[in-house]
Amino acid sequence: MSCSVMHKFLGVLLVSMVAVASQAAADEVRLKPFILGSTPAGTMEQALAAVKSSLKAQGFDEAGSYSPYAGATVIVVTSRELKAAAASARNGGFGAGQRVAVTDHKGKLQVSYVNPAYLGAAYGLANLATVSAKLKAALGAVKEFGSDHGRTAEELAPGTYHYMVGFPFFHQVDVLAKYPDYQTALAEVEKGLAAGKAGAKKVYRIDLPDREASVFGVAMVTGDGTDREMMNILDRQELRITASLPHELLVQHGDVMSLRRGYRATLYSPDTKMAGAHGFTKIMSVPGGTRAAFTAVAEGDPVK
Repeated sequence: MSCSVMHKFLGVLLVSMVAVASQAAADEVRLKPFILGSTPAGTMEQALAAVKSSLKAQGFDEAGSYSPYAGATVIVVTSRELKAAAASARNGGFGAGQRVAVTDHKGKLQVSYVNPAYLGAAYGLANLATVSAKLKAALGAVKEFGSDHGRTAEELAPGTYHYMVGFPFFHQVDVLAKYPDYQTALAEVEKGLAAGKAGAKKVYRIDLPDREASVFGVAMVTGDGTDREMMNILDRQELRITASLPHELLVQHGDVMSLRRGYRATLYSPDTKMAGAHGFTKIMSVPGGTRAAFTAVAEGDPVK
């Protein structure tokens, strides 16, 4: 083989090796649950007004907001892209709302939001690149947080991610009530939330396009597993995970369902240990309490 041919062969081989290595590196990108957008000066009211204005300018529609406890406000928005992605995936409606939080921690404000790439991987919604770009433009993107090492998209995928043996996967939902049709199911959930059954309060509702599916954001105000009780245990780091709230109820056709707390809590607090002062054993009553409250809201009997 001549020198020139050998050089060409080695060049092609090198390019191929670089391409393979680049793809492998991309596959190993490790995602974290939350993104810190900014740490603005000023008051909570000023920060909230600026956040809402910026989100609107990027094409997001506000679905609802609430303050789960003093010093924290969660704004839930959606968009055409987000609803389309949610409508195309099995139980994707759980991810139709993008949660943004403004939190006062030790006198300093944090604007944070759920990482769309993390959520998209976990809920089967793809990487939500357009949503990520618009949120970054609206709110900034200082750093990802919520896990020391993060997870790859492959590790987060439905049917793959669970905290440990015995914990649920994404598609292992709780079906809380069944009705003959979508409209009846919607009416019963609206009635239960309006009555504040079992300490539950409606934060938002998002209807998916061209599908009999709607997702409700539900605040847990009283009873076992309130927002404050759970966050007292799980929200322990300097950067706050307020944007993990609120919880969701999904009405799909005639079924009313929710993600199991054993999946949802561990997805947004993946590094939390089972035991210890801030371990999951400290909130063992939460899954059952939440399921009972959501069942009361759905106006149905627990499905055996």
